[in-house]
Amino acid sequence: MKNFLLTIAYIGTRYHGYQVQKNLITVAGTFQDALEDLLGVRADITGCSRTDSGVHANGYCLNFRTDMKISPQSLIMALNVRLPEDISVVDCREVPIDFHARYSCVRKEYLYLFLNSHFPNPFYHNRAMFFPHPMDEKLLDRAAKEFTGTHDFKAFCASGCTLKNTTRTIFESGVTRQGDLVTFRICGDGFLYNMVRIIAGTLIEVSKGRFTPENVKEMILSRDRTKTGMTAPPHGLYLNRVFYE
Repeated sequence: MKNFLLTIAYIGTRYHGYQVQKNLITVAGTFQDALEDLLGVRADITGCSRTDSGVHANGYCLNFRTDMKISPQSLIMALNVRLPEDISVVDCREVPIDFHARYSCVRKEYLYLFLNSHFPNPFYHNRAMFFPHPMDEKLLDRAAKEFTGTHDFKAFCASGCTLKNTTRTIFESGVTRQGDLVTFRICGDGFLYNMVRIIAGTLIEVSKGRFTPENVKEMILSRDRTKTGMTAPPHGLYLNRVFYE
């Protein structure tokens, strides 16, 4: 028995998220179809996390076990000829049999992309949030850095969150600009439901002048979702990298 860890990239626009859902097209369901065509059986796959409808991934990780004798490189090629053009296997390696794509993960990195331009760019349609108003990336970088450290992020979880433990550690958080593209990058040991999108939405409110970077600590301490910003749309969000020991 072999346990393979695969890294896949996908454009999430036409999918109802990663997780399998009955009668809906999802990334996991589409991947399982390709894998079943290769193996002859429908294998169980374990993903590193869920992603919402419209969310993308540069480096989503999943693992599955099989008795099939195949090398990682051959597995990549065999799956890519069976997958649609908006999903691609970019890496594969054999891991210990007890490896678990979700529970073995030690940190994840997300990106949120803003297209800060006077006019929409068709090449970023459904790939970045279009924001035609002034955006000071240095101000936003100051605000983003206020999220680093270990905090209770209940204020940045979707309304109705019932998790008992909403404390997470953020290792890095910052904003950079390259031309019209403004990128928010955040890396942590875990994230609450919609947490990155709510932080991105809060940065939008900072850009509009509703909040200042100094307000971030107050928001965190409040543990109150109504004190934070909007939930930014899903199409600007990317699961960028997953880290293991």
